[in-house]
Amino acid sequence: MTKWTGIVLGMVAMLWPRAGWADERVLILEAAKTSVTFTVKATGHDIAGTLALGFGQIRFDTETGAASGEVTLDVRRSETGNSLRDWDMHKSVLETERFPVAVFRPSRIQGTLPPSGTCDLVLAGIVTFHGSEHVLNVPVRATVIGDSLTAEAAFDVPYVAWGLRNPSMLFLKVAPVVAVTVKTAASLRGEGGAR
Repeated sequence: MTKWTGIVLGMVAMLWPRAGWADERVLILEAAKTSVTFTVKATGHDIAGTLALGFGQIRFDTETGAASGEVTLDVRRSETGNSLRDWDMHKSVLETERFPVAVFRPSRIQGTLPPSGTCDLVLAGIVTFHGSEHVLNVPVRATVIGDSLTAEAAFDVPYVAWGLRNPSMLFLKVAPVVAVTVKTAASLRGEGGAR
């Protein structure tokens, strides 16, 4: 073995682990394995409901934390299990005929996603909801196992401050903030689809 061959092999050995864990990662959310629930406090009880994932793909750089992509929710499919309340929610609060989807576009991941194991991250970005854009920082607990990831996120949406109507009536008072929880399973790929 020549001196130069030894140097080249040494450099390859130093870079080899990095080749197995590409800087750019792609996270593809699976709609069938994603639940989005919401809860809003009201007089005497909490109102609970569900939303439906439309599409979810997030690209991020493990070195810089830069992120892109989008997660869309089909607001038209939101429901609470009470048909009269759902009709009012769609017609006069969410106005789903005018604003059928909510879109979250991430710009940065704060924290480090390990090759395997559990971690806490913050996904920062902009959400377009009910015709307006708002900054949203979403705390996420994620677990990586092989080429898959499970994650849970819980955050508040101040829907009244964001311009939506508060459905409170004479004897029914509804909180101006809704708590949202997202649980998902997703596939995790390196750039080019390989780890």
